[in-house]
Amino acid sequence: MKIKIREPAVSGRFYPSDSEELTRVLQNLYDRRPEVSPESRGKKLIGGIVPHAGYIYSARHAVPFFDILSLQKPAPETIFIFCPNHYGYGPALALDDNHKWQTPMGEVAIDQDFYPHLKLDVAPEAHQVEHAAEVMLPLLQFFLHEPFSIVPISMRDQTPQTAHQLAKKIQAANAKLNKRIAFIASSDFSHYVSPEEGKQLDDKVLEKILQLDSEGVFTTVCQDDISVCGYGPIMTLIELARLSLNKPEVHLLSRGHSGEVFPSAEVVHYISASVTDN
Repeated sequence: MKIKIREPAVSGRFYPSDSEELTRVLQNLYDRRPEVSPESRGKKLIGGIVPHAGYIYSARHAVPFFDILSLQKPAPETIFIFCPNHYGYGPALALDDNHKWQTPMGEVAIDQDFYPHLKLDVAPEAHQVEHAAEVMLPLLQFFLHEPFSIVPISMRDQTPQTAHQLAKKIQAANAKLNKRIAFIASSDFSHYVSPEEGKQLDDKVLEKILQLDSEGVFTTVCQDDISVCGYGPIMTLIELARLSLNKPEVHLLSRGHSGEVFPSAEVVHYISASVTDN
C-alpha cells in the first residue's frame, strides 16, 4: 500500500517553514508562557478550544492549552482536531484520505482505526488548503513527548444537531477502540471588529461556553451575527464533554487579539480554554 502524505499548506505563512526556526519560535513561546491556574492543571483534561491564526498573533494564547495537555498522564494516543471549513470545499463533515500529515518538524500519522466506526465522508479536498487543523500540529509535536496520531475532521455544517451526532459517533467509536483520546476545537473568535466590540461580543459566546450550552453558543452566534469561525467545533467539544465526563468544567486559559501585536482599529480575537472533569 502506498503511503499518502499531506504536504503542509500554510508552512511559511502561518508558521516558519524551517524546522530550526520553528523550534526556536515554539521554545520562545514556551519560555514566555503565562501561568496557568492550579485548578486548570490538576484535573482530567478532555480537550480545549484553541485559536488557529498565524503564530505571531495567536500562538501565545494557544500555548497554555498545550502546556496542560503535555502534563496529562497517561498521554493521549489520538488527538481529534475539529476545524471549520473556511473555503467550503467538500461535504458537511469530512475526514482526510492521507495516512500522514507533514510539517517542518516531521510526520504525524492519521488514526484511521476510527474511520470504519465514524462512517463519515472521506474528502481530501476539505483538508488540502485548510489551515485550521494544520497549525495545531507543530504545537502538538513540540509539546507532546510520546507518539500520537490525529483525526482531523472538517466541519462545513456547524449546527447543534451535527455537533451532537458527531460527538455520539466518536463516543461510540471509542467505546469499541478504547483509546486514550483528546479533542481540539479549532476556532478564532470575533473577526475584524474593534478590541472593545470584539470583547463584548465574545463575552456573550464565552458565557454559553462556560455553561456548556452548545445550543446557546449556536443561538448567540447566529442572533448577534458574531464571527466566531469554529462554533461547530466548539459545540462538538461541549457535547463530548457532556456525554463522557461526570462533572465537566470549562476553564478560560488565555484571551487577546491581533491588535496586541500590530495595533489596529479592526482586530481578530483569540480565546483558549480547557475542558476538564471536576
